[in-house]
Amino acid sequence: MSRFQDIFLDIESDILNQQYKPGELLPSENQLSKKYNVSRETIRKALSLLLESGYIQKKQGKGSIVLDVKRFDFPISGLTSYKELQDAQNMSSETILVENKKMTIPEHIADFLKVSHDTEVHCVIRARKVDGEVVILDKDYLFTSIIESIPDDEARHSLYHYIENKLGLVIGFARKEFIAEPATQEDRELMTLHNDTHVVVTRSEVHLEDATLFQYTESRHRLDRFRFVEFARRRGPVAYD
Repeated sequence: MSRFQDIFLDIESDILNQQYKPGELLPSENQLSKKYNVSRETIRKALSLLLESGYIQKKQGKGSIVLDVKRFDFPISGLTSYKELQDAQNMSSETILVENKKMTIPEHIADFLKVSHDTEVHCVIRARKVDGEVVILDKDYLFTSIIESIPDDEARHSLYHYIENKLGLVIGFARKEFIAEPATQEDRELMTLHNDTHVVVTRSEVHLEDATLFQYTESRHRLDRFRFVEFARRRGPVAYD
């Protein structure tokens, strides 16, 4: 392992153990080069790794600021609303309602879902702010043929709570896909991306209990703040002939 990788791991450990707290400055390049008895170029390589890994943010004229590296777990299987995850994991979070309107479904989504291009949907866009930074952009498209209206207050609070508890519908299952994609102009405008060039995108087709498709969701996540988890169990040894 290279010396700069050793230094990266050492500083990473200090950040995770709160020896360097969020918002604090790391020691200067000169101070770090003296501490580790290496060149400033070696320190720069270690700092670049920390930057790429989402542990620090460089500010012109200030140095390297430690970021809050808490990550929140999003289950791959199961259908859980953001509000339910927020409550379960004690997130400090705010939902900003960017848009809530009726519109014709975007053509690329209609093609993906194999529905008519003139299908009317509610378009609900919400920015999720965690610890002062927008780290999730949720874009929901819900068929107006099933859900006639969505009040703004309900959209801010929880769509699933509204659908299940106010409308009496039973949400059944979803098909999900996960992919890393280049950040769009909309991502850069609405999210706090720092130097990130990519986001993790979850796309879901959500069905009611009777298998009726009623929702398409695109959830765009900043890379450093979230992880997706799943419990997996091996089925057992495979018998071969």
